[in-house]
Amino acid sequence: MPYKIGLVGKPSVGKSTFFNAATMNSVDEGNYPFTTIDPSVGEAYVRVECAAPDFDEECDPRVGFCNHGTRYVPVKLVDVAGLIPGAHEGKGLGNKFLTDLNEADVLIHIVDFSGETDIEGEPTEGHDPRKDIDFLEEELDMWYLEILEKGIERYNSKSRQQDIKLEEELAEQMSAFKTNKNEIKQLILQEGLELDPDTWDDEDKHDLARSIRKETKPMIIAANKMDTEKAQNNYDEITSDPEYEHLDFVPASAHAEKALKNAAEQDVVDYYPGDEEFEILTDDLPEEKEKGLDQIREFMEKYGGTGVQQAMESALFDELGVMAVFPGGADGLGDEHGNILPDCFLVPENATAKDFAYTIHSDLGDGFIHAVDCRENRQIGADHELEQGDVIEIISSN
Repeated sequence: MPYKIGLVGKPSVGKSTFFNAATMNSVDEGNYPFTTIDPSVGEAYVRVECAAPDFDEECDPRVGFCNHGTRYVPVKLVDVAGLIPGAHEGKGLGNKFLTDLNEADVLIHIVDFSGETDIEGEPTEGHDPRKDIDFLEEELDMWYLEILEKGIERYNSKSRQQDIKLEEELAEQMSAFKTNKNEIKQLILQEGLELDPDTWDDEDKHDLARSIRKETKPMIIAANKMDTEKAQNNYDEITSDPEYEHLDFVPASAHAEKALKNAAEQDVVDYYPGDEEFEILTDDLPEEKEKGLDQIREFMEKYGGTGVQQAMESALFDELGVMAVFPGGADGLGDEHGNILPDCFLVPENATAKDFAYTIHSDLGDGFIHAVDCRENRQIGADHELEQGDVIEIISSN
């Protein structure tokens, strides 16, 4: 299954515009809360270096596409309903938001860096984007804390009757967050806590919940509306604030990305998602459109693109450490139909050759014998850890 990137944030910050710009799907956009009532799921793409040119070949993608040696690999993008303060207590669409959010592997928090929407998404001026960053982190931490406390209660009720380890009970309680007992134990010890919740105070529990949240729901900040002077001033101030060193920021303009994609579809510009620049293809542009494109160009020159593609790739590759690996075929590259590198899979960091076999198909994993590194033409074993851009042939009894 493709990785899922969750778009989160308060209402009216450009979240739906970001979603539309990334997927070119159409969902409602509006400057009022709860424009997006149900989670919208679309297909977006992240860029990886295609392996085919290294073999003097051209690839034939089964899904996605390739442009001059850059492979665009599908991912799922989830735009969940707007969040307001108190969501962890069930306010607004809070419970639904948190449930939908849990399906995501990594989060992109869309923040209006222009400061023109208040904490509940209403129009204003001079709002500090830091308040938005803080409130979302706190809402998520409180959500995790409530579930952690339920796990502690279950542990306390059982531990007197049977031999149960704390990390096992907490991992079971928090299993929806795709954690495990080893990770929970490690995080408890990293916080300097004993494996006995009776020794923890409220601050200890809050800090542990936050650590579990950061480990299981990694997040980056998409500083949206950065094509405005107000947003750029806020960006410089916030990214130099030591309080936010734990977060990665990507300057973005979802509006600019969507405008360029629309222009590219109309053959007005030559632009591919993630490009740092674009070329105007016509001399017959209305003055207003030419002025708009000039403003977009100025923004892109300053920040190296519109930021939409960069945000998705930063979330997936930098925060999650995901790698792109290509399956080879009987001759090292082609499939049974002669298509060159038709597939490209995104796998977790430290994935092994056998993990990759299971990623392709469970039958290949069950019958795994060995694999072949097609770049070096050498046999590799089940526990061999793969690297970004590897081309791997799986030899299986199935």
